[in-house]
Amino acid sequence: MESPYPYFTSGEVVKGFNRGGKELGTPTANMDQSAVEQLPASISGGVYYGYASVDGGAVHEMVMSIGTNPHYGNQRTSMEVHLLHEFDEDFYGSQLRIAALGFIRTMTSFSSLDALKEAIASDIATARQRLAEPAASAFRDHEHFKSS
Repeated sequence: MESPYPYFTSGEVVKGFNRGGKELGTPTANMDQSAVEQLPASISGGVYYGYASVDGGAVHEMVMSIGTNPHYGNQRTSMEVHLLHEFDEDFYGSQLRIAALGFIRTMTSFSSLDALKEAIASDIATARQRLAEPAASAFRDHEHFKSS
């Protein structure tokens, strides 16, 4: 089977469940449903790493969750992107361009909120480590982030 990576997509940032920043300390940019519906079968529920850009701006490292978030029992699949950069304000309505470069882990339910937070911290550390590799870091300058 051919690797689905890199996977490039873009979409509008929409309001989510407001749990990322407030409850988990990791704010997320939620992709609109059309971006979710365009996901290929090879990109399914799990946590991924790569790069993302808001409105054609700087390209930042990211960790992305795709799925129903079993810990919360969501009914609908979502794409939630945590950019490894602090923004001064929310950017709902902005265009988010994504390059998913690899898979970190499957989605799972956690025994506690603290266990979920620990997994997220581990996901971020894994993403940073993998994105530091030359083959991955080259994607920061990919055409996907330059086209209008």
